[in-house]
Amino acid sequence: MAMPQLCWDIEFLKNNPTLKDENYGIPAEVKHTDYPLRLVRYWFMYHFLREDAAKKGALDVCEIGVDSGQMLSFMHAAAQHGGEKVPLANWDAVDALIQRDKLERAGYNHFHEVDLESPEFRLEEGRQYDAMILLHVLEHLFKPEELIAKIVPHLKPGGMLIGGFPSTPDPMMQSREDKIRPKAMKYGHVSVFSPQRVRDMAAANGLEVEFLSGAFFMRKKGFFLENCKWWLRFNLWFGALFPGWPGETYWILRKPAK
Repeated sequence: MAMPQLCWDIEFLKNNPTLKDENYGIPAEVKHTDYPLRLVRYWFMYHFLREDAAKKGALDVCEIGVDSGQMLSFMHAAAQHGGEKVPLANWDAVDALIQRDKLERAGYNHFHEVDLESPEFRLEEGRQYDAMILLHVLEHLFKPEELIAKIVPHLKPGGMLIGGFPSTPDPMMQSREDKIRPKAMKYGHVSVFSPQRVRDMAAANGLEVEFLSGAFFMRKKGFFLENCKWWLRFNLWFGALFPGWPGETYWILRKPAK
Protein backbone atom coordinates (compact mmCIF):
# COMPACT_ATOMS: atom_id res chain seq x y z
CA MET A 1 0.00 0.00 0.00
CA ALA A 2 1.36 3.42 -0.97
CA MET A 3 1.67 5.72 2.04
CA PRO A 4 3.16 8.97 0.72
CA GLN A 5 2.01 10.82 3.86
CA LEU A 6 4.69 9.00 5.86
CA CYS A 7 7.33 10.81 3.78
CA TRP A 8 5.76 14.26 3.72
CA ASP A 9 7.32 17.12 5.66
CA ILE A 10 5.94 17.74 9.15
CA GLU A 11 8.72 19.94 10.51
CA PHE A 12 7.02 23.25 9.68
CA LEU A 13 4.26 22.29 12.15
CA LYS A 14 6.70 22.52 15.06
CA ASN A 15 7.13 25.86 16.82
CA ASN A 16 5.20 27.61 14.09
CA PRO A 17 3.26 30.44 15.78
CA THR A 18 1.35 31.32 12.61
CA LEU A 19 -0.36 27.92 12.56
CA LYS A 20 -1.55 28.34 16.13
CA ASP A 21 -2.86 31.90 16.16
CA GLU A 22 -6.35 32.99 17.14
CA ASN A 23 -7.71 32.84 13.57
CA TYR A 24 -7.68 29.05 13.68
CA GLY A 25 -9.99 28.76 16.67
CA ILE A 26 -7.71 26.06 18.05
CA PRO A 27 -8.13 25.14 21.74
CA ALA A 28 -5.44 26.52 24.03
CA GLU A 29 -4.20 23.01 24.92
CA VAL A 30 -3.46 22.30 21.26
CA LYS A 31 -1.40 25.46 20.79
CA HIS A 32 1.20 24.14 23.20
CA THR A 33 1.94 20.91 21.31
CA ASP A 34 4.62 20.57 18.64
CA TYR A 35 2.80 18.25 16.22
CA PRO A 36 -0.92 18.84 16.84
CA LEU A 37 -3.15 16.30 15.12
CA ARG A 38 -5.78 19.04 14.93
CA LEU A 39 -3.77 20.58 12.08
CA VAL A 40 -3.51 17.38 10.04
CA ARG A 41 -6.62 18.36 8.07
CA TYR A 42 -4.84 21.37 6.57
CA TRP A 43 -1.57 19.44 6.29
CA PHE A 44 -3.14 16.81 4.00
CA MET A 45 -4.65 19.47 1.71
CA TYR A 46 -1.34 21.38 1.58
CA HIS A 47 0.55 18.29 0.41
CA PHE A 48 -2.14 17.31 -2.11
CA LEU A 49 -1.84 20.77 -3.66
CA ARG A 50 1.97 20.82 -3.39
CA GLU A 51 2.31 17.56 -5.31
CA ASP A 52 -0.17 18.61 -8.00
CA ALA A 53 1.49 22.01 -8.47
CA ALA A 54 4.87 20.27 -8.89
CA LYS A 55 3.39 18.57 -11.98
CA LYS A 56 1.17 21.32 -13.36
CA GLY A 57 2.55 24.64 -12.17
CA ALA A 58 0.46 27.38 -10.53
CA LEU A 59 -2.99 26.08 -9.56
CA ASP A 60 -6.41 27.64 -9.95
CA VAL A 61 -8.22 26.66 -6.74
CA CYS A 62 -11.77 26.89 -5.42
CA GLU A 63 -12.40 26.21 -1.73
CA ILE A 64 -15.97 25.49 -0.67
CA GLY A 65 -16.69 26.07 3.01
CA VAL A 66 -13.82 28.42 3.85
CA ASP A 67 -14.90 29.55 7.33
CA SER A 68 -12.39 32.30 8.25
CA GLY A 69 -9.70 31.26 5.74
CA GLN A 70 -7.70 28.77 7.77
CA MET A 71 -6.72 26.68 4.75
CA LEU A 72 -5.06 29.40 2.69
CA SER A 73 -3.51 30.87 5.86
CA PHE A 74 -1.99 27.45 6.50
CA MET A 75 -0.54 27.40 2.97
CA HIS A 76 1.20 30.73 3.54
CA ALA A 77 2.40 29.76 7.01
CA ALA A 78 3.93 26.54 5.73
CA ALA A 79 5.94 28.43 3.12
CA GLN A 80 7.13 30.96 5.71
CA HIS A 81 8.35 28.35 8.20
CA GLY A 82 10.31 25.80 6.21
CA GLY A 83 7.72 24.17 3.96
CA GLU A 84 7.62 24.45 0.19
CA LYS A 85 5.79 27.37 -1.36
CA VAL A 86 2.94 26.12 -3.51
CA PRO A 87 2.46 28.25 -6.67
CA LEU A 88 -1.12 29.50 -6.91
CA ALA A 89 -2.71 31.32 -9.83
CA ASN A 90 -5.99 32.02 -8.04
CA TRP A 91 -7.95 30.95 -4.95
CA ASP A 92 -11.73 31.46 -4.82
CA ALA A 93 -13.83 31.26 -1.66
CA VAL A 94 -17.36 29.84 -1.45
CA ASP A 95 -19.38 29.80 1.78
CA ALA A 96 -22.82 30.48 3.20
CA LEU A 97 -21.31 33.36 5.18
CA ILE A 98 -18.34 35.21 3.72
CA GLN A 99 -16.09 36.83 6.34
CA ARG A 100 -14.65 39.18 3.76
CA ASP A 101 -12.12 41.05 5.92
CA LYS A 102 -10.49 37.85 7.18
CA LEU A 103 -10.52 36.22 3.75
CA GLU A 104 -8.97 39.22 2.04
CA ARG A 105 -6.19 39.28 4.63
CA ALA A 106 -5.58 35.58 3.99
CA GLY A 107 -5.28 36.22 0.24
CA TYR A 108 -8.50 34.86 -1.26
CA ASN A 109 -9.22 36.39 -4.67
CA HIS A 110 -12.95 36.05 -5.34
CA PHE A 111 -15.94 35.44 -3.08
CA HIS A 112 -19.21 33.59 -3.59
CA GLU A 113 -21.69 33.82 -0.70
CA VAL A 114 -24.35 31.16 -1.20
CA ASP A 115 -26.20 28.48 0.77
CA LEU A 116 -24.54 25.25 -0.36
CA GLU A 117 -27.83 23.34 -0.17
CA SER A 118 -29.95 25.98 -1.84
CA PRO A 119 -31.58 25.00 -5.16
CA GLU A 120 -30.11 28.25 -6.48
CA PHE A 121 -26.53 27.22 -5.68
CA ARG A 122 -24.28 27.52 -8.70
CA LEU A 123 -20.79 28.65 -9.60
CA GLU A 124 -19.91 30.86 -12.53
CA GLU A 125 -21.00 29.15 -15.73
CA GLY A 126 -18.08 27.71 -17.65
CA ARG A 127 -15.62 28.35 -14.82
CA GLN A 128 -13.28 25.43 -14.14
CA TYR A 129 -10.53 24.79 -11.59
CA ASP A 130 -7.43 22.64 -11.20
CA ALA A 131 -8.44 21.81 -7.64
CA MET A 132 -11.61 22.13 -5.58
CA ILE A 133 -11.50 21.72 -1.80
CA LEU A 134 -14.25 20.36 0.46
CA LEU A 135 -12.59 20.30 3.87
CA HIS A 136 -14.87 19.44 6.80
CA VAL A 137 -17.96 20.79 5.07
CA LEU A 138 -19.87 17.80 3.65
CA GLU A 139 -20.72 16.44 7.10
CA HIS A 140 -22.73 19.65 7.68
CA LEU A 141 -24.99 19.02 4.66
CA PHE A 142 -28.12 16.88 4.53
CA LYS A 143 -27.55 15.98 0.87
CA PRO A 144 -23.78 16.11 0.29
CA GLU A 145 -23.94 14.03 -2.90
CA GLU A 146 -26.07 16.72 -4.54
CA LEU A 147 -23.36 19.32 -3.92
CA ILE A 148 -20.71 17.00 -5.39
CA ALA A 149 -22.78 16.56 -8.55
CA LYS A 150 -23.13 20.34 -8.93
CA ILE A 151 -19.43 21.14 -8.61
CA VAL A 152 -17.78 18.30 -10.56
CA PRO A 153 -18.52 20.05 -13.92
CA HIS A 154 -16.34 22.91 -12.63
CA LEU A 155 -13.27 20.67 -12.45
CA LYS A 156 -10.88 20.84 -15.37
CA PRO A 157 -10.08 17.54 -17.06
CA GLY A 158 -7.35 16.06 -14.89
CA GLY A 159 -8.40 18.28 -12.00
CA MET A 160 -8.89 17.01 -8.48
CA LEU A 161 -11.55 17.25 -5.81
CA ILE A 162 -9.88 17.02 -2.40
CA GLY A 163 -11.24 17.05 1.11
CA GLY A 164 -11.93 15.22 4.31
CA PHE A 165 -14.34 14.69 7.16
CA PRO A 166 -14.96 12.53 10.23
CA SER A 167 -15.10 8.83 9.39
CA THR A 168 -17.11 5.87 10.63
CA PRO A 169 -16.87 2.16 9.73
CA ASP A 170 -19.26 1.42 6.88
CA PRO A 171 -21.54 -1.00 8.80
CA MET A 172 -22.15 1.69 11.42
CA MET A 173 -22.59 4.64 9.06
CA GLN A 174 -26.36 4.69 8.57
CA SER A 175 -27.24 4.02 12.20
CA ARG A 176 -24.85 6.78 13.27
CA GLU A 177 -26.40 9.23 10.82
CA ASP A 178 -29.92 8.35 11.95
CA LYS A 179 -28.85 9.00 15.54
CA ILE A 180 -27.19 12.41 15.10
CA ARG A 181 -29.67 14.08 12.73
CA PRO A 182 -32.56 14.58 15.19
CA LYS A 183 -30.19 16.13 17.74
CA ALA A 184 -28.11 18.26 15.38
CA MET A 185 -27.94 21.99 16.06
CA LYS A 186 -27.79 24.57 13.27
CA TYR A 187 -24.64 24.02 11.18
CA GLY A 188 -23.93 20.83 13.13
CA HIS A 189 -22.96 17.42 11.78
CA VAL A 190 -25.85 15.75 9.96
CA SER A 191 -24.13 13.38 7.53
CA VAL A 192 -21.79 10.48 8.30
CA PHE A 193 -19.12 9.08 5.97
CA SER A 194 -17.16 5.91 5.48
CA PRO A 195 -14.50 5.04 2.88
CA GLN A 196 -17.17 3.22 0.86
CA ARG A 197 -19.34 6.33 0.71
CA VAL A 198 -16.35 8.22 -0.67
CA ARG A 199 -15.87 5.58 -3.35
CA ASP A 200 -19.57 5.67 -4.17
CA MET A 201 -19.50 9.48 -4.55
CA ALA A 202 -16.54 9.18 -6.89
CA ALA A 203 -18.14 6.47 -9.04
CA ALA A 204 -21.42 8.37 -9.30
CA ASN A 205 -19.62 11.40 -10.71
CA GLY A 206 -17.08 9.75 -13.00
CA LEU A 207 -14.14 10.44 -10.68
CA GLU A 208 -11.23 8.19 -9.81
CA VAL A 209 -10.19 7.59 -6.19
CA GLU A 210 -6.52 8.49 -6.32
CA PHE A 211 -5.86 8.67 -2.58
CA LEU A 212 -7.91 7.72 0.47
CA SER A 213 -6.56 7.50 4.01
CA GLY A 214 -7.49 7.85 7.63
CA ALA A 215 -5.60 10.40 9.70
CA PHE A 216 -5.11 9.09 13.21
CA PHE A 217 -5.64 6.39 15.80
CA MET A 218 -6.38 8.80 18.64
CA ARG A 219 -6.60 12.57 19.05
CA LYS A 220 -6.89 14.34 22.39
CA LYS A 221 -6.53 18.03 23.15
CA GLY A 222 -3.12 18.81 24.57
CA PHE A 223 -2.08 15.14 24.70
CA PHE A 224 1.59 15.05 25.71
CA LEU A 225 2.51 12.61 22.92
CA GLU A 226 1.59 15.26 20.37
CA ASN A 227 4.98 16.75 21.18
CA CYS A 228 6.60 13.66 19.65
CA LYS A 229 7.25 13.29 15.95
CA TRP A 230 6.94 9.50 16.16
CA TRP A 231 3.40 9.82 17.54
CA LEU A 232 2.25 11.82 14.53
CA ARG A 233 3.96 9.36 12.18
CA PHE A 234 2.33 6.41 13.99
CA ASN A 235 -1.12 7.99 13.68
CA LEU A 236 -0.61 8.64 9.96
CA TRP A 237 0.53 5.03 9.47
CA PHE A 238 -2.47 3.69 11.40
CA GLY A 239 -4.86 5.90 9.43
CA ALA A 240 -3.43 4.66 6.13
CA LEU A 241 -4.00 1.04 7.18
CA PHE A 242 -7.46 1.61 8.64
CA PRO A 243 -9.19 4.45 6.76
CA GLY A 244 -12.59 3.55 8.19
CA TRP A 245 -11.44 3.81 11.80
CA PRO A 246 -13.55 6.30 13.81
CA GLY A 247 -11.44 9.38 13.25
CA GLU A 248 -11.05 11.35 10.02
CA THR A 249 -10.66 10.41 6.35
CA TYR A 250 -8.91 12.46 3.63
CA TRP A 251 -9.05 11.86 -0.10
CA ILE A 252 -8.26 12.88 -3.66
CA LEU A 253 -10.90 12.27 -6.33
CA ARG A 254 -9.49 12.86 -9.81
CA LYS A 255 -11.42 13.83 -12.93
CA PRO A 256 -10.06 11.83 -15.85
CA ALA A 257 -8.01 13.85 -18.30
CA LYS A 258 -9.27 14.06 -21.86
